Amino acid sequence: MQSYTIGQAARLLGVSPDTARRWADAGRIATHRDDGGRRLVDGRDLAAFSIELAQSGGGDDDTSHTSVRNAFPGIVTAVKLGDVAAQVEIQAGPHRLVSLLTREAVEELGLEVGMRATARVKSTSVHIDRV
Repeated sequence: MQSYTIGQAARLLGVSPDTARRWADAGRIATHRDDGGRRLVDGRDLAAFSIELAQSGGGDDDTSHTSVRNAFPGIVTAVKLGDVAAQVEIQAGPHRLVSLLTREAVEELGLEVGMRATARVKSTSVHIDRV
């Protein structure tokens, strides 16, 4: 499973690294240390926390918002595979994006909960780029 540094987690959550550190110190985000002593957040834990944060409106007040025509870097929070089609959900700061695509595309990208991805939105289409 992919893990993220506090700085990477902060960028994916749309908050400052100081805010992410405070949340980790307060126990809101579970962390562990790597061999070099850096604090890391498990991807699945970060995905769950990003959903919780978005639903509670608990981000920083200075979170930037962009036009829907832009890219939304975030974290995969759900992958639902059907026989032919698939649904991928990404939490990008306060934005939850859902993309319907082929199962083959999801498998080729190796998408799974907890990994970084970027949703690119144009009109009513959401495209997923693996980061």
